[in-house]
Formats: sequence, structure tokens, C-alpha cells
Amino acid sequence: MKPEEAADLLDTVRTEMQETVILDDEPLDVVLATVLARGHVLLEDVPGTGKTLTAQTLAEALGLDFNRIQFTPDLLPGDVTGSEVYDEADGSFRFEPGPIFANIVLADEINRAPPKTQAALLEAMSERQVSVGGETHSLPEPFFVIATQNPVEQEGTFELPEAQLDRFMTKTTLGYPDRTGERTILDRRDARDTSQPQPSQVVKPEAVPEIQASAEDVDVAGPVKDYVVDVARATRGSDSVKTGVSPRGVQRLFEASRSHAALEGRSYVVPDDVHAMVDPVLTHRVIHTTEARVRGIDKQDVVDKAVEALPVPSMEETQS
Repeated sequence: MKPEEAADLLDTVRTEMQETVILDDEPLDVVLATVLARGHVLLEDVPGTGKTLTAQTLAEALGLDFNRIQFTPDLLPGDVTGSEVYDEADGSFRFEPGPIFANIVLADEINRAPPKTQAALLEAMSERQVSVGGETHSLPEPFFVIATQNPVEQEGTFELPEAQLDRFMTKTTLGYPDRTGERTILDRRDARDTSQPQPSQVVKPEAVPEIQASAEDVDVAGPVKDYVVDVARATRGSDSVKTGVSPRGVQRLFEASRSHAALEGRSYVVPDDVHAMVDPVLTHRVIHTTEARVRGIDKQDVVDKAVEALPVPSMEETQS
């Protein structure tokens, strides 16, 4: 499938989602670009902004299986991955798959579960498989995790470790809807029997891997690759940063930029694609020094300054 064809299909998905959820284009494009790049996304936002509905609507529009896992302090790894169950009929153990076995998994309030349970997602997100009882079980394809966490309420939560954060290709926020959007929510609620529009499937599930493969056909010119590398490396030179963006982060920015270009229907990456994805991909990978945390220095400022300090490739260079 060509990027132009993939862009047309994803445009129908975007339209269908925005008819169901009040969403701005920018965070929605981040989510769709992450799906296109076979990544996972972390939504950090206050309650009531539509995080759960966004995940459900995306699954409906793509015709994919969806499971929601409510992360709680007493959630065990086996409650996520599944476990071996004793079969009295033949005296053997059989594997009972957990809710992680779905195409789109919503890890709701992921930071409420202890680190051991959070770690159960690591293998699933990076290897697309789970290991239970010495046996490895492949997850369905496509496989995509949308995790949520509340940035305000910290009591009873466990901070995500860097290794877990690094598994998320992007981190973004949906934000509050504008006044018109909130009025639309009231109008829907006033309808009573039809308070929430029901999303429809607009893409066949078997087409999703083809859509994802389209990003592989997007060309990235040498100067743009250099720009991606230089932006990531520039985050390591800040005095307020203990650890800058890793080589894995460089690769994720490359993949996300390429997917954003495909989302726009282009067969080549331009600097605007990098700029659209640089904050969602890099900011959560920056680790502050203790002094920077005390002073309240924003990680996004570090990334933005890294971008501002570098010359942007010209349009002629991006298509060379």
C-alpha cells in the first residue's frame, strides 16, 4: 500500500474518531502516527478528558480486538499476561491467556500498579510476546498499547521507571476541549438516549498491517537523518540533563517522523514531520538532574532548545 492510500484510510479513521470523541488534530495525529509506526503511546492527562473513549473508538474504527486493563495496587503480573491453570480432566496445566492478548490494549492508570506488574508489560511491548511457565506465547498482530496516567494525583501511585517509559514511542496529552467542544458534549448528553455517538468500523482489520507497512516506503534524505540524530544528541549537552535521549530514542524519532509523513500522504520526510513528533517522542526520554527537578525545569524546554539551536534542512535537501 502506498503512503497516499494509507493516508486516505487513516483520514477516514480520524474523521470517525472525531465524530465520537472531542479531539484536537494534534494529539490524534500523534496517536495515529504511533499506530502507523507500530509503537505504543502513553496518554498523561487529568480524568475525564476522553482517554478511555479514544482507545475504544480507535479499536472500533479499525475493527480490532480491544481489552481494557484497570491497573490497581493489587494487580498481579498474571492478571495481565495470563497464567497456567490446572486441568483436572487430564492432570496437566494449560495456559489461560490474560487481557494482554488483544490488538489494542488500554492500560488504564498504569502508574497505580506496582513496578513488578508494570514490568509484565515490558516483554509484551518490546517483543510482542509473553513468557509464562517457561513457555513463550506470541501476541496477536497488530498489537498496540495505549496507557494512561494521571499527572496530578500522586498518592497511591508508582512512578514509571525509565525502562518502562522508553518502551512508549510517544507520550502526549489530549488536553481540555475548547468551548465549542464542551458545548457539543452537553448537546450529546441532552439527547439522553443517544448521549454518545457509536463509532463504526471504517477500515478492515486485515488492512491495518498494510497501512503500517506503507511507512516503510517513505524516503528519508541524508540531511534529514542527520537532523534527527543531531536533535537527539543536542539533548545530551544540556546542564539540566542527567541522561539525554538514547540511541533507541533516535530510532523512534526517525520511525515516528516517517509515519507522520505517511499520515500526511507524502512519500518523503520533511523537517515539519520531525518537528511534529519531536516533543511526543523525545521529552519523556530526558532524565533531569536533581537540581533541575528542584528548580522545576521543564523537560520540553530542553527538547525545544535543542531544536532551536540547530539549522533546519532546506526543502531541496529533504528531497535529494
